[in-house]
Amino acid sequence: MRMVTGLSVLVLGIGGIGHAVVTSLETGIERVDPFRDMKNRPGDTNGTNILVVGTDGRDRITPEQKKKYRLGGAPCRCTDTVMLVHISKDRHRASVVSLPRDSYAEIPEHTDATTGKRHKPHPVKLNAVYAEGGPALTVRTVEDMTDVKIDHYLEIDFTSFMKTVDAVGGVEICTARPMKDSHTGLDLPVGTHKLNGGQALQYVRSRHVDGAADLGRMQRQQRFLAALVDRVTSSGVLLNPVKFRTVTSTMLGSVRADKGFGTEQMLALRRAMQGFTAASSEFTSVPVGDVGHRVKGIGSTVKWHPGKSRKLFQLLRDDKPLAPHRPNRPSATPVDVSPQQIRVQVYNGTPVDGLGDRVDKALRGTGFATTRAPLNIGNGAVRRTYVTYDPRWDRSAKSLRAALPGSELRPVKNQGPTLKVVAGADYKAVTPVRAEDPHHGEFGAVTGDQVVCP
Repeated sequence: MRMVTGLSVLVLGIGGIGHAVVTSLETGIERVDPFRDMKNRPGDTNGTNILVVGTDGRDRITPEQKKKYRLGGAPCRCTDTVMLVHISKDRHRASVVSLPRDSYAEIPEHTDATTGKRHKPHPVKLNAVYAEGGPALTVRTVEDMTDVKIDHYLEIDFTSFMKTVDAVGGVEICTARPMKDSHTGLDLPVGTHKLNGGQALQYVRSRHVDGAADLGRMQRQQRFLAALVDRVTSSGVLLNPVKFRTVTSTMLGSVRADKGFGTEQMLALRRAMQGFTAASSEFTSVPVGDVGHRVKGIGSTVKWHPGKSRKLFQLLRDDKPLAPHRPNRPSATPVDVSPQQIRVQVYNGTPVDGLGDRVDKALRGTGFATTRAPLNIGNGAVRRTYVTYDPRWDRSAKSLRAALPGSELRPVKNQGPTLKVVAGADYKAVTPVRAEDPHHGEFGAVTGDQVVCP
C-alpha cells in the first residue's frame, strides 16, 4: 500500500529539473545491496525492471494520526505491498504488476536475517519473505517466482505517504459507488474527491469496501497510483524547483534503494521520458488460480494461475505491453455498472424525426446494449428526457442517467431488466461512460488514463 511513494521517487527522478537536483535526491536515499552474492539469476531483458516493496512504518506515526486514521496495531518487519515495475526500453511505457501479499511462495535456502539461523527451502506467504531474509531474499524469491531479472530495488516506509500526497496538493479520485470501511474509517460518497494525505492512506489501505478484499484493494492502489502520476505530470511539480524540492524532501526519509540506482540512471530516464503521462502507464495483478490454497502451518494462501502468470511475465521479458491497444477515445465518466451489461429501449418523445435513432446510436456508441429499434411514444410532447426502470436494476439506471445528463429517473415495478429511455426536447447529446473498474484483455490490464477522473 506504500507503492505510491516509491513510484513517486521514480516519476520525480525521471522528470526532474537538472543534475544538481537529482544528485541531491540520490544522496538522501539510504542504500542497500539486495543483489550481493546472487547466482543463477534470470537472463537480462529489454527495458528496466524495478521491484518496489512497502514495509510497515506505523511506529513513526504520531498518536493523533494513529487515532484519526485508525492505524493501530504493532508494526511488523514485513512487506505489505510488492510490485514489479517494468519500464520499456523506449521509455514510453511503464507496466506495474501487483503481487498479492498472501501469494504462495517457495523461498530458497538462506540465513534468517533476524536470528542468523540457516533455513532449508520452504513455503511461506510472500509478505513474510522480507522478515526472514530482507531485501536480498525478497529479490531472489520474486525472481524465482517470475523468472524476471530485477534491475533495481526500491523499499518504501509508508510514514511519509501522507506528507507526500499533501506536498503535491492532494490527489483526485472518482467513485461511482459509496465507499465505506469501518476498519480504516474511509467514508466517501459517490462523486469526485480530492484526497489529502490521511484520506489517501485510508483509501489505499481499505480491504472491507466490497467482497473483493485484497484483490479489490490492489485495484484501488493501482487507481490511486495512476491518479498520482497524472497529478505529478500535469500539475507543474516537475518544472517548479520549489515544489520539486518540497515533494522529494518528504520522501527521502523513508526510501531505500540499491546502489546502482543513482544520478546517471535517473537522468537517463528523465531524458527519455519527457512525454510520460498517465496514459503511458498500465496496471494489472498476477492472474490468480486459487485464492484459498491451504498450506499446513501457514494457512490460506493465494496460488497464481500457472499458465496465465507465465504468459504475463513472458510479456514483461519480451518488453511488450500488457493492456490491449485502444483507439483514442474521449474521457468517460465512471459508472457503477458497465454499459455493456445494460439493455436499453429508446423512445422518441418529441415531434423531431429521427431523434430516437440518433439517441439509440449514441448510447450504443458508448457501449450500451440498445435494441437498435427505437420507437415513438404518445403525442410527442415530452420536454425532459427520462428513464424508466425496475427498482431491482437501480444501479444500472444510475449508470444510464450518467450518460444522459439532466435526465429524470422514474421507477416502474416489474418492468424487468430492460431500461427505457424517452428522449425529450431537452436532449443534446450522450456523455461517454465507463465502468469504474474496466478490465480489458487477457490480464485485465488498464492504462492510467482509463482509471483517473475524466
